[in-house]
Amino acid sequence: MVHGWMDVGASYQFVVDALSQDRWVIAPDWRGYGQTRWGHTDNYWIADYLADLDFLLDHYSPQQPVDLVGHSLGGNVVMHYAGIRPDRVRRLVNLEGFGMPATRPAQAPGRYGQWMDQLKALHRGELALRPYDSLDGVAGRLMKTNPRLGADKAQWLAGHWAGQNAQGQWEILGDPAHKIVNAHLFQLEEALELYRRIAAPVMFVEADHNSLNEWWKGRFTLEEFHERLKVVPNLRCEVIREAAHMLHHDQPQQLAQLIEDFIA
Repeated sequence: MVHGWMDVGASYQFVVDALSQDRWVIAPDWRGYGQTRWGHTDNYWIADYLADLDFLLDHYSPQQPVDLVGHSLGGNVVMHYAGIRPDRVRRLVNLEGFGMPATRPAQAPGRYGQWMDQLKALHRGELALRPYDSLDGVAGRLMKTNPRLGADKAQWLAGHWAGQNAQGQWEILGDPAHKIVNAHLFQLEEALELYRRIAAPVMFVEADHNSLNEWWKGRFTLEEFHERLKVVPNLRCEVIREAAHMLHHDQPQQLAQLIEDFIA
């Protein structure tokens, strides 16, 4: 189970708790997040996540394919990975991993300039994540981002999402370099070709609250993403009710049942 942008592997705990059967679950922190330490990286690339996942599977399951779940950024990674290494994935679950809006070559000069400007801002310290005076402050931030998140869950997540520094403040366990835009434009045709090569059955799960239209204001819609999914050879789509983008926090029981039914 691989997490999304500015999240951690522990984010899946509520879903794991809701599984009806005991299972061996691996939920890593991506590079630059949580307990996976970072140091001198100044930006992150999708290819690195793909290779990291490949190395993890070589280590934990070298002889047999796995059931693979990814949320958001992690959903994008697992969709691409399953097209690159179709023999390594038995069942694939994509939780709101929508990809990005289609791009045009004319956007490239501006994108490279934006990337370089953000690199400079990072080295000037302008992208630093603000610390919190208490764990309650971190929990409050999580609940502000997701109003459906209860205080008990927020408090538990806060202890995994942040760590205390030498000054006693709580810092988010995410490298500020993740805020830097990718220098390369998203290539829709490349993504579609990877989708076409997925051999495993795929379940795409979305929340009934449409976050995609909120984020992109019509520049990339849920309907456009559903069109992309039509090239996936063996696809099932499901909707989680009373949930938003963090559907694994909002409705872990619903999601756990969907996942178990699918991988069975």
